[in-house]
Amino acid sequence: FLVLLVVTLLTLGLANPQVGSRIEEVKQKGIEIYILLDISQSMTAEDLAPNRLEKAKNEIAALLRKLKGDRIGLIIFAGDAYIQFPLTTDYSAAGLFLSAVDVNSIPKPGTAVASAINLAVESFDYESPSRKTIVVITDGEDHEGDLDQAISQAEEKNVTIYTIGMGSPDGAPIPLYDASKRRMGFKQDGSGNTVITKLDEATLQKIASSTGGNYYLSSPGRNNLDEIHEDLEKIEKSEYGSQMITDYDDKYYWM
Repeated sequence: FLVLLVVTLLTLGLANPQVGSRIEEVKQKGIEIYILLDISQSMTAEDLAPNRLEKAKNEIAALLRKLKGDRIGLIIFAGDAYIQFPLTTDYSAAGLFLSAVDVNSIPKPGTAVASAINLAVESFDYESPSRKTIVVITDGEDHEGDLDQAISQAEEKNVTIYTIGMGSPDGAPIPLYDASKRRMGFKQDGSGNTVITKLDEATLQKIASSTGGNYYLSSPGRNNLDEIHEDLEKIEKSEYGSQMITDYDDKYYWM
């Protein structure tokens, strides 16, 4: 009887019965990060496996799994820039929105880095004391708009910009696929020559250094967002709000 009683009480204790509830205020601390992801056609080049864009998406997804309390948003850009999802701590929802991104998300060709930076700077909540950070992931080609003005605006708002260069300075062709995902060849210019997309490191280094950030060259087997995250973890977290949660009283110790 005692053995059965002990087993029963242990089982109930492990089930962790909860009786009654209490309201708790949880402080929300962190920084604000906007990731600017280039989805132009040149990001399909395969000098990074499986290609530039997919490697960038994999790195962002890995970052989402590591964040705790920081608010993150995603802006996608090609010839225009759009907010894919605004600043949030709902990392699961952010992952779903990220997975839907591809080169067809913005039909207008180009690489409007300046527009993307301006949109991110304008979208931060400056009433919050949280540190503001932008991470630009691009091959840096075909700039449109006034990049110097965008950098100046970020400096004025004390926004730090990190840049990650996707691809190689030597360049790579842009593959073309049919509806069945079979390669049809490579993109060509009006003269029939294969288009080579090259990484513009100088511009990305300028963007980062002007705002106190760092430039990283993406390479196989390396997650640059991990390195940036390590830098950001050293920044003192600011309280940007609080949330009321309902918690239940554990009664396992009775058992």
